[in-house]
Amino acid sequence: MSVDGTGIADLDLLLDSLPEGEKQLFHRLFRVNIAVGELNPPAEMNPWIEQQFGSVAAVRSQKIIRVTNRVTLEETLFNRLRASRPIEYSQRLAVEAQVIDVHIAGDPLDTPLASTPEDVFGRVYGKYCLTASNIAKYDGFHGIIIFPEHNPLNFTRERIIDYLDTGWKWAQQAHAQDPAAKYYFFLWNCLKRAGASLAHGHAQVTLSRDSHYAKIEALRQASVDYRQKHGAGYFDDIYRIHDALGLGMEKGGVRVMAYLTPTKEKEIVLMGKKLDRSFKERVFEVLACYRDRMFVTNFNLALVTPPLDDAKEDWSGHPVVARVVDRGDPTSTSCDIGTMELYAASVVSSDPFRVAQVLKESLQSVVPTVAA
Repeated sequence: MSVDGTGIADLDLLLDSLPEGEKQLFHRLFRVNIAVGELNPPAEMNPWIEQQFGSVAAVRSQKIIRVTNRVTLEETLFNRLRASRPIEYSQRLAVEAQVIDVHIAGDPLDTPLASTPEDVFGRVYGKYCLTASNIAKYDGFHGIIIFPEHNPLNFTRERIIDYLDTGWKWAQQAHAQDPAAKYYFFLWNCLKRAGASLAHGHAQVTLSRDSHYAKIEALRQASVDYRQKHGAGYFDDIYRIHDALGLGMEKGGVRVMAYLTPTKEKEIVLMGKKLDRSFKERVFEVLACYRDRMFVTNFNLALVTPPLDDAKEDWSGHPVVARVVDRGDPTSTSCDIGTMELYAASVVSSDPFRVAQVLKESLQSVVPTVAA
């Protein structure tokens, strides 16, 4: 929860304290439902309950907050009792050691020039990385950005910026090869719990024809419908309400939010006018906060830009958007996504207000650089 003790379980009370304009805006964007789950455990369970949850009373009556984004229909259910234990620094070191051990066994990304194919337009070389063509593609243009180190957690500011720069150069070359391909997507599955097939650090890039991927297109359509209905920008309003709740902050022209309807744990959303130096630095700072302050080792990063060329759809006012989500304890043997996430709504343990608190402390402690 935040410094003043406010947490997601207090969202209904926090809304009452908002100025009337922000309160109306919140209810235009979100719907909040509150349920109380009650149960009667046998006396034999009490010692275990107290050890796990602090008190029997906390389990007997549980407050569940259900938050729905009315515009995008993203929905998340929060219950403070479901919070998982934090990942300790020693656990992160153990994961890093496992990654290094895998390195000893060899990996095609360790020798990319000999062990990976190149795209039809060749490879793109950055200062610290190079590209390959994904051998099992899920789009016409589907590349890999191969990091210099096996361990993906050994990233720096300049390396993250270089990975993003190299991805963008790759997109430009793919677009020159096929001008009809103009919808760019950058994705990074960090370690196997986040969906990586190889431990060696790498990100992926795609460039699509005809339209953006369905979930991205759904967001674009929702933002256009919102502007037509309310005469206001969806992305401006969604940030305004996050800022009013203490969940947002702006740095170097980039808006950063601890998202109120996260897909999974600790989701952070970044929005900027363009993919410039400042945006890339904020991406690094969020990832560094994940790694160094939240001890996140497995994460998914998605970055979306408007089309590289003119498109038939209306992209006016659509920002560059990056979304980052924690994929959970690397030592856990259970999956963090189940039937609820696939077919109903997300169930999330982490508190966006606590995420915002750590995020703000982290970003405010870093001196901003002048955008290039």
